Amino acid sequence: MKFIIIGLGNFGISLALKLTEMGHEVLGVDKQMEKVDEIKDKIAMAFCLDCKYQEAVNSLPLKNTDVVIVTIGEDEGANLLTTALLKKAGVPRLISRAVSPIHSTILEAMEISEIVRPEEEAAEHWAKKLSVEGIIDSFELTDKYSIIEVRAPKSFSGKTVEQIGFSKNYNVLVLTIMKNVKEKNILGIFRRVTKPQIQGVAKADSIIIEGDTLVLYGHNDDIQNLLKQNK
Repeated sequence: MKFIIIGLGNFGISLALKLTEMGHEVLGVDKQMEKVDEIKDKIAMAFCLDCKYQEAVNSLPLKNTDVVIVTIGEDEGANLLTTALLKKAGVPRLISRAVSPIHSTILEAMEISEIVRPEEEAAEHWAKKLSVEGIIDSFELTDKYSIIEVRAPKSFSGKTVEQIGFSKNYNVLVLTIMKNVKEKNILGIFRRVTKPQIQGVAKADSIIIEGDTLVLYGHNDDIQNLLKQNK
């Protein structure tokens, strides 16, 4: 896919590099030449343009682009003007970054359906991870449902998925179980550090051992209830 990322701050650069690593073609844009110079050799192309002006937006290859993402964060006015010009240009898919609640509200009023809130999302991710014991990582599907990785507590050890009753008792699904397995080095000696290995789709008779990593799906409240009752 072809992406245009406008705004090469920390978030914009990180996103551009990640998309490039995944094999996509990325064009980066920023009004500051030093930021363009920083990334120009790491992505497909980079241009120094101030996209809050119509002439700059007109010079972008919008017709040959799948997604345009406005990641400008330090200047909300520039973000909104740029987003408005891109919406007017009718880009196939337009995503814009919001840095405050009022900023998000204005973007919604402009009928921008995809809004990125990296600061808020990062804070919520860490709040969830830190507030409930055992959570290793989490991925929010919506504001109510998540997929999380959690360390299996002692109370689960030796029991099957069916015996614990994830679905029946807690309304939570176990997607898979990752077991800590010791690997051998090139000399055939077991390494000291264990590495989690996915065991495939979890079944009713899958046995859980304390320390296993469980990948769970469900409503945030149900997941929290499960973890709090089984510390």
